[in-house]
Amino acid sequence: MMKKSNKIWVILAVLVVVVVGGLILAKKQGWIGKEPATEVELAKAKKVDIVERVSASGKVQPEIEVKLSPDVSGEIVGLYISEGDSVVAGQLLLKIRPDNYESLLARAEAQVNSAKASLEQSKAMQSQSEARLLKAKVDYDRNRKLHDDKVISDADFDQFNSQYAVAKQDLESAKASVQAAAFNVRSSEAALKEARTNLTKTTIYAPQSGTISKLNVELGERVVGTSQMAGTEMLRIANLNKMEVRVNVNENDITRVSLNDTVIIDVDSYSASGRKFKGLVYEIASSANGLSSSTATSVSTDAVTEFEVKIRVLRSSYADLIKGKRSYPLKPGMTASVEIVTDRKNGVLSVPLASVTTRDPKAAEGKENEKKDEESSNNSEEPKVIKKDKVKEVVFVLTKDNHAKLREVITGISDFENIEILSGLTDGEQIISGPYLTVSKKLKDGELVQKKDPNKDKKDKK
Repeated sequence: MMKKSNKIWVILAVLVVVVVGGLILAKKQGWIGKEPATEVELAKAKKVDIVERVSASGKVQPEIEVKLSPDVSGEIVGLYISEGDSVVAGQLLLKIRPDNYESLLARAEAQVNSAKASLEQSKAMQSQSEARLLKAKVDYDRNRKLHDDKVISDADFDQFNSQYAVAKQDLESAKASVQAAAFNVRSSEAALKEARTNLTKTTIYAPQSGTISKLNVELGERVVGTSQMAGTEMLRIANLNKMEVRVNVNENDITRVSLNDTVIIDVDSYSASGRKFKGLVYEIASSANGLSSSTATSVSTDAVTEFEVKIRVLRSSYADLIKGKRSYPLKPGMTASVEIVTDRKNGVLSVPLASVTTRDPKAAEGKENEKKDEESSNNSEEPKVIKKDKVKEVVFVLTKDNHAKLREVITGISDFENIEILSGLTDGEQIISGPYLTVSKKLKDGELVQKKDPNKDKKDKK
């Protein structure tokens, strides 16, 4: 019995030794206790051509478009054009009923004639006053000599003196009346000129050559117009030979856009055929849309700030579409999407855009410092200012032993797929390019990784 129990203990001891030895061997071989590897996507740093673009959308518009509004009110009694017609400068477009303005013109002419008659009458009265003054002066001079010789009394001389003074005053009054009548003539002539001008404004002529791009009125319709403000918009004349696209560019991108930048234009009407047009940036707004000096301080910081950019569509890019009735393939109001080429570099070192992320190299140290600062702030009244290190752009390089090595880089321009690497990498180095969430948030320096099986997702779905 004693021998049997000793034999059992020996067997158990041997089993323990074998298990412990196996565990040690498995640990050394990496069969157990091995850290799990993160599945990642890999790519190589290589030289490619990068074209940096700014995307925006807007409307096709003529470069030159004139809106016509009347300066006088009335009923349209003559309409000689239709929408889409071509017109030349000076061509008769429409007429507004002139009856009232003809009456005003006749009244103004009558007032001018009346004022001129009054002027002539005032001049005649002035001549009479001059004659009376001359007679009064002769009588005054003759009687003054008689008075000096004591021939006539003082009372008689005073009478002649008084008549002479009254005659001088009458002449001054007559001259003032002539001047007033002359001013009345000028005023009447000004009113006549205004009436004549208003009458001519009842006939509308084309201020420039072009196409009637929009016609808002019909024959018999009443329009409102004044010389102080814009009245009813009757029509628009546009030069459809020179078209542009007006787009709004975000403030984050506007600094990259420059005059004469090349633009690729995609007009929705031609998207089905895959047709693209070319253009050039020829005007960039200096102020944000809807922003003036009076409203600048009241705009919310959450509002999207955009700047208008005008792009001239090159006629050569759609010259083949100008055939017969399709003289103007681009119409005002068409929707268009544009890609403004802001920079271009050929054969530059680059990596996939998703492989570049941001990290704080001293994040862990920063957290410890924050904890210490919080503890110290509880014991002191004045909290210390926490200095945060600048976040840097980094990539994860794959090491020979399949670990992710954090490396700081300096980037340049980018497109929708790649980003230029100015420093930090060499051509041919293997870097981790995805998945996006892993690279941007989860992956850590020195972490074990393995290449993701591209067929794994398909197997999982099956």
